[in-house]
Amino acid sequence: MMSQEFFQKLGLPDLDEVSQYIKSISTPMLVSMGAVAAATTYYLATRPKALPPVCDLRMQSVEVPGGELARRSVMLNGNGPLTHFYDDATTMYEFFLRGARVSNNGPCLGSRKPKQPYEWMSYREWTISELACYTYSLVSVPLYDTLGTEAIDYIIDKASISTIVCDVVDKVNLVLDCVQDKEHSVRTIVLMEAPSADLVNRGQQAGIHILSLQEMEPPRPEDMAVICFTSGTTGNPKGAMLTHGNIVSNCSAFIKMTEVCCPLCPSDVHISFLPLAHMFERVVQGVMLVHGAKIGYFQGDIRWLSDDLNTLKPTVFPVVPRLLNRMYDKIFGQANSSLKRWVLGFAYRRKEAEIMKGIVRRDSIWDRLIFGKVQASLGGRVRLMITGAAPISPTVLSFLRAAIGCQFYEGYGQTECTAGCTLTMPGDWSAGHVGAPLPCNSVKLVDVPEMNYLAVNGEGEVCVKGPNVFKGYLKDPEKTMETIDEDGWLHTGDIGRWLPNGTLKIVDRKKHIFKLAQGEYIAPEKIENIYTRSDAVAQVYVHGDSLQACLVAVVVPDPDFLPGWTKRTLRLEGSYKELCGRAEVKAAILEDMARLGKEGGLKSFEQVKAISIHTELFSIENGLLTPTLKAKRNELRQHFRSQIDELYAGINM
Repeated sequence: MMSQEFFQKLGLPDLDEVSQYIKSISTPMLVSMGAVAAATTYYLATRPKALPPVCDLRMQSVEVPGGELARRSVMLNGNGPLTHFYDDATTMYEFFLRGARVSNNGPCLGSRKPKQPYEWMSYREWTISELACYTYSLVSVPLYDTLGTEAIDYIIDKASISTIVCDVVDKVNLVLDCVQDKEHSVRTIVLMEAPSADLVNRGQQAGIHILSLQEMEPPRPEDMAVICFTSGTTGNPKGAMLTHGNIVSNCSAFIKMTEVCCPLCPSDVHISFLPLAHMFERVVQGVMLVHGAKIGYFQGDIRWLSDDLNTLKPTVFPVVPRLLNRMYDKIFGQANSSLKRWVLGFAYRRKEAEIMKGIVRRDSIWDRLIFGKVQASLGGRVRLMITGAAPISPTVLSFLRAAIGCQFYEGYGQTECTAGCTLTMPGDWSAGHVGAPLPCNSVKLVDVPEMNYLAVNGEGEVCVKGPNVFKGYLKDPEKTMETIDEDGWLHTGDIGRWLPNGTLKIVDRKKHIFKLAQGEYIAPEKIENIYTRSDAVAQVYVHGDSLQACLVAVVVPDPDFLPGWTKRTLRLEGSYKELCGRAEVKAAILEDMARLGKEGGLKSFEQVKAISIHTELFSIENGLLTPTLKAKRNELRQHFRSQIDELYAGINM
């Protein structure tokens, strides 16, 4: 009775009425209602959760007091920059010790031979050599295999190198060729295999001890760790001097940024395929080592990288835009019908909508139907990716973030600030910017009046200050003073723009700028980055000088894309070289470049007026790219001098 009165006061039906109502419902209807209730409960329990942003994404950096318009990360508790993350890891030697401790001295390095599984070991020769340098407070100078005798000879002289570590006999002979019959600083060569008696004798004749692979002298944060010779696009390489403190602060800033959303642990695996002479790769390896995670080295041939990925199944995958562009082109190249392209685009838009809500996953229906193969091609376990070292198209980055379904960051920096100075914020998956300043440094923009960029407008040359900024160039005080001003700000040569949310967008390049005959300033790299968004263009070199009123370019069409593109758009068929020789193909490529230039905001004088088609890709081997895959502008200009002259002759007729 009391229950009936209670339900009546609430205006609810009593239990008897409810019971009668349920009995009146048919069994199929009850089953259907139960199924809907169960499905709703399951969805609510298993629905994807958005990653909480680590800060207010509307304001990712704040102004530093002092009136210089500099900005710093909001991830910092105080005004000072982050120098280290772990109190027991302030040098790279301590990074290694901590990693060994947290992983219980587990294996951290691995390599493989073709068609073999990865063999895990506690050390690998190159890393042993580097860690040995850190242990004894020695300075390492990594060298690219592709530098050639002249550059290696120059670096040995410039850096006064006394000890060289080589993995094979051929490289020992290369060093001996460099120092033979001249004064040199080399005293010892350490070979990773047993040297022959003849090799030892040849070394002795040059005054060099050749050894085959003893009190410790741990380094301090202020001690030199690495002299990294930048693969300059002009002139001789410059040796950037980096301390343990520089590297630790840069590694620690990345750890700080990802500590909540994507903390690393001993079970993580990183695939190392980028050059170890590149600081981007070295910082990533430092972050892995301090967490006791594993590093697997690829076989050494980029053509077999896919096989290495499937065998190693990495969780951490740092990449450069060139590889991402290839992935993007391959995915869309396989969508060879209008229906497939529509389905691919629809799946991408659905995944992108989730990502914009903070949901990052690889178990949606679109992953199962469309993107699963992409994820499987990377080993199926990647949870963290980072791209840097060169600009990446927002279209490519947004698509691959959706397709791969992992936390995918974009960074910006250079060797002189160890590796990075900005990084996209966890939770901010928008493209078209390089993120906010890292916690280890401040960033400010300074006026470049000749290009009409003013700091008061939030535009100017990007300058960096913090414990990650290098100490200068080896034995080159003049270049050092050109790069670091009297207040300690590193001038990068890049032009940036602050966005309203406190992130930085790289919009131009101060270095390599030149004037046309009419006095207009040109930044060719900015123009090249826009033109390479054309599917038909693999590489492009934009040329101009003060004696000419317009720009011309040398274009290398994409050999994988060109045949299908010409067949669809021009109804032309033939081999790659045959198509490159057709005037219609050249005209169509120039038209597509002009369209992209207009969309990218290029002014009329920034658009190229004529192009020459070249069929061989610019590469390290033909001397047109640096070991970090940047264009060597002087070499390109000399190599294509006759084509450039022909283009201008045709325009001026």
